[in-house]
Parts: sequence; structure tokens; C-alpha cells
Amino acid sequence: MRLEHHYSPKLFERGAVIFSFDTEQIWGYFDRLNESQFENRYPGALKAHEKLLSCLSATGISATWFVVGGMSLHGSEGADDVRMAALPRRWTSRIPPGTEATAPLWYRRSFVDCLRESKPFQEIGLHGGLTHFIWTDSLATREVVARELSEGVKALEQALVRPLSFSFGREQEAHHSLLAAHGIRSYRGRTPVLACRLGRTLPGALLRVWDELLRVTPPPVWPQETYRGLWNIPSSLFLYPIGASRTKIVALRSRFERFRRGLEAAVRYGGIFHFCLHPENLAESSYGFAMFEDILELVTQFRDRGDVEILTMGQVATRMQCAREETVGDRVINLSGDAIAEMARSVSR
Repeated sequence: MRLEHHYSPKLFERGAVIFSFDTEQIWGYFDRLNESQFENRYPGALKAHEKLLSCLSATGISATWFVVGGMSLHGSEGADDVRMAALPRRWTSRIPPGTEATAPLWYRRSFVDCLRESKPFQEIGLHGGLTHFIWTDSLATREVVARELSEGVKALEQALVRPLSFSFGREQEAHHSLLAAHGIRSYRGRTPVLACRLGRTLPGALLRVWDELLRVTPPPVWPQETYRGLWNIPSSLFLYPIGASRTKIVALRSRFERFRRGLEAAVRYGGIFHFCLHPENLAESSYGFAMFEDILELVTQFRDRGDVEILTMGQVATRMQCAREETVGDRVINLSGDAIAEMARSVSR
């Protein structure tokens, strides 16, 4: 039964920060870009994943990495692979056979192993399923989506990972009940702002540019229990693209400034600032990692003086589950969805 309970727990007394990354390589783009186009747009994308992990390790920060299941395979037979047999051929026909040695843009078990063994702990969740199939596609029947999800879970389990957190491909949410049935405890919902509600439309795109130009404060968010034991932890801010064409319109500094404002809002309201990106986005510009290192320096300053704690999706879900199941007295405040929406609006005023 769908619950959609909203909570604003004082378990986040200092504010909280979540970093989550959609870790997909070419799986997130293969219906739009071929390999050459992908490499031209994101030069050094594979090294960007490794450098991002190195930055987090150096600063002692844990994050949630949402990995496409196919990326964790040693290899596959492509469209003819038995694991993809139940998926639409229109989708799988573009997936090549190969291994990490012959098709590293597709298969990258070695990096998943690095994530699993990293210190501090890095949470590995599932992104989209086995192949990044879009769950709102016209061919996305419940049976097809269930197979995409179950094979994605199995792929990560073969890499010795049991995913407990999930993000939807291109944020196209559907079939939430399947997540709970497959042991998923949290997922990343859409940012609760108008630009995201408008989606991939011209008005939505224009409003996103406007938000960047004005450096609008991203909203703090609070977990929402969609089904019993399944928590929606929405994003607060996705990194706006930093390619040359985008930075001509919106200066790169806006990304850092919006991060700072989101961080301060989380502290002020005792909420979560949930910052998201794709690792290859940092490869779009020669200044990408310098910007991200500034972001990490800022958040470590907040952490070290006790203003925020840095959590993974799984840690937040565990905390929420314990808060619901245990007696925590006046440390928990239950709010309606309208009250939470009003909090988010007040931050942006």
C-alpha cells in the first residue's frame, strides 16, 4: 500500500549533506550518442570516475554511487545475452558484446570493485537496472521493468554488492512498488522545484537557466515514506552542465554559489542538502575538478565545525526506519506534505 508519509526529523539537528552520483558511462547515453560522440563530449570520462573517487577518499567523504547493472558485468554477449532477453530488442540492439578489455565504456567491473573496497565507505546503489532502460518508455510494461530491475540487482550481487538504494534513469519515476519488492529501501526522487516538475520541456529548460542565472537557493529536503520501508530522498540540486556552450550563458561560478546556498539552507532548516551529478559531467570542462574540489573544501569546513553531517542514502534510510520503529520522544516532528512544501518555498524567497 502506498503511504507517502512525510517526516522532518530532528535527527538532522546539524543539517545533513548527501552526495549521489549516477554512475553510468555510456549506458546513460547510448540511445543518443555513439561511442565517438560520447568520448568527444566527455573526454577522459573513465578517468573522471577514478579522480572523483580519489577526491572523496582524500577528504574522508562517503557518497552514494548509483551504478548501472551492466557496467558491473565482466562482459556480455550484447543484445543476444540471456540476461537481456526479456527487454525490448529496439533497446538492446545497440548494446555491443565485449568485456572490460574490449569495451571499457560499457563494462567496468574493476571500478565497481574499487568502489566496494574504498575507504571511507562508498555506498553502491543501482541506477535504472541492468541497461538503463527508461521506465516510462512506451514498451516499459511492468513485466519488462521487473526483469530490468531484477537483472540489475543480480549483476551488482555478482560484484558482491547488495543494492539498497536506487535512482531512476533520467529521473523517470514509475513502478515504485517493484523497488520495495526487490529489497530497495530508498530511492532518489525529483527535486521539488517547478523547473523539475516541468521536466524536459522548453519552459523547464528556460526555468533551469533562470534559476542558475539568479543563483536560486536549492531546497533542503526531507525523506518521504512511499511504501512501508521504502524512502524517497529527493534531490536538492543536480550539477548544471559545465560544457563550453553552457558556461557562455551561465558562469561556472554559479554552480559553486548555488551549492553554498543549499548547504546553508540545510543548516538553517535542519534538512538535507542532496547534491547530485554524473561523474562524466566533471570531464566536460578543464575547470570541472577545480570547481568540485572547491565544493569539497566548503563542505568539509561545515563538517569539521559541526554544522553538518555527511551521510549516504542508505544511512538516511536506516535512520528513518529506526526513527519510525523506536521511541524517540520529542526528537521527531511529523509534518504534512503541505508544511514541507511551505518550508522549501520559504528558503527560496
